[in-house]
Amino acid sequence: MSLYFEIQRRRTFAIISHPDAGKTTLTEKLLLFGGAIHVAGAVKSNKIKKTATSDWMEIEKQRGISVATSVMGFEYRNFKINILDTPGHQDFAEDTYRTLTAVDSVIIVVDTAKGVESQTRKLMEVCRMRNTPVMIFVNKMDREGKDPFDLLDELESELNIAVRPLSWPINQGYTFKGVYNIYKQNLQLYTPNKQTISESIELIDIHDQELDVLVGERDAKKLRDDMELIHGVYDDFNQEKYNAGELAPVFFGSALNNFGVKELLDCFVEIAPSPRSVKSQEREVNPYEETFTGFVFKIHANMDPNHRSCIAFVKICSGKFERNVNYKHIRQGKMLRFSSPTAFMAQKKETVDEAFAGDIVGLPDTGNFKIGDTLTSGEELHFKGIPSFSPEMFKYIENADPMKTKQLDKGIHQLMDEGVAQLFINQYNNRKIIGTVGQLQFEVIQYRLLHEYGAQCRWEPVSLFKACWIESDDPIELDNFKKRKAQYIALDKHGRDVFLADSGYVLQMAQNDFKNIRFHFTSEF
Repeated sequence: MSLYFEIQRRRTFAIISHPDAGKTTLTEKLLLFGGAIHVAGAVKSNKIKKTATSDWMEIEKQRGISVATSVMGFEYRNFKINILDTPGHQDFAEDTYRTLTAVDSVIIVVDTAKGVESQTRKLMEVCRMRNTPVMIFVNKMDREGKDPFDLLDELESELNIAVRPLSWPINQGYTFKGVYNIYKQNLQLYTPNKQTISESIELIDIHDQELDVLVGERDAKKLRDDMELIHGVYDDFNQEKYNAGELAPVFFGSALNNFGVKELLDCFVEIAPSPRSVKSQEREVNPYEETFTGFVFKIHANMDPNHRSCIAFVKICSGKFERNVNYKHIRQGKMLRFSSPTAFMAQKKETVDEAFAGDIVGLPDTGNFKIGDTLTSGEELHFKGIPSFSPEMFKYIENADPMKTKQLDKGIHQLMDEGVAQLFINQYNNRKIIGTVGQLQFEVIQYRLLHEYGAQCRWEPVSLFKACWIESDDPIELDNFKKRKAQYIALDKHGRDVFLADSGYVLQMAQNDFKNIRFHFTSEF
């Protein structure tokens, strides 16, 4: 098959949402349709010893939340679909932000009762920065929630994007009867079942009397009135606006009961973009170019606890990646060959001989890679767009078992390479400070150091407000600043200068007093 055809049939997307909106459950159901799994793991139930396919880390199974992004690929209707299930919890937002640099489109899951929540807003901002096409799935329609029209208004105002419903619910909660698929003009009647799929009924004309028989006269009338209102208020679906990230199609359903998910997937494979062009510092890279390019957007340590191995996740931006072929590692300036690149189904992985633009491959990493590294067939390219955000919580990390110093250092080094948190070494007292975006990260780091590296750490408090990267064209002023703020100057893992401000006031004063110093709140500058 031609390179063009292979790339054309790729769909790579992330599922994002606030915690508990049902993101991991939706991922499971999509995998069920793709035949990738044959029984859905009940995410919430502790009685059933199956856990969600995409939550495979020990700590994820214990907490019932997603901690790291999972990558899963499957075939559906002659399309190759790559799903990235991201953590919803804000403490792991950093992982999600980076994942969004590696996808061509996004599905946002919204809980019908809670509407748009804070984390959803933040993630939408990242999508807007990159003009990523967005689809919205309103979940949990089998529970009482907000009025669908109110919810659409809220989506438009809170997410700052035009919406267009492509399916519409008939009631919700106890009286939920199903959805009318506006895109395909058929009716889906609701039967709650976690494993099977509801039947669809062709209904070309919504004024057909059959509708009254199927859902009752009152509900049939309401559906007709709603449809009239939708066509009057909302513009027709426009493919170009969707591709530009200006219009979001909206679907309704219940992921847990497998309802409305197939409509979402069927429409998604038809309208979602195939791999898009990616900007590098030198030029724009077209996915259909013959030569291979890709970048590392995530590194995961210890996917297999029996082997202390890291895996670098590479998003292929153009051309075709082949096993046992030499590719250039741009930052190190050397050629590397990969004998066992892998494709993923969460933790299960298989060796692949080739992969195309849009695919995600895992490369065994012995310390060669950092997040953001570029691999090419030989051309000097640098992909940009993988920022680290300024952390908001800080603690000193101390060794609790002096016999395990090596293990602790290796563990910290590998986990920081993963990008789960950031390491700063205070230049005043040489102590290590870990900065994260959320409290839960500290628990995850401590747990993983102990269980994956056999190293024990303890946390000690440090009172800091913000970390910002500093640079200046005036070396004398930079030197003066470092002397004056000696206690608060640190280096990050790349050896760059960081100012650890202990309060907002101190930061503001520093910015006022030192006009020639630039203070950056993301590491990409």
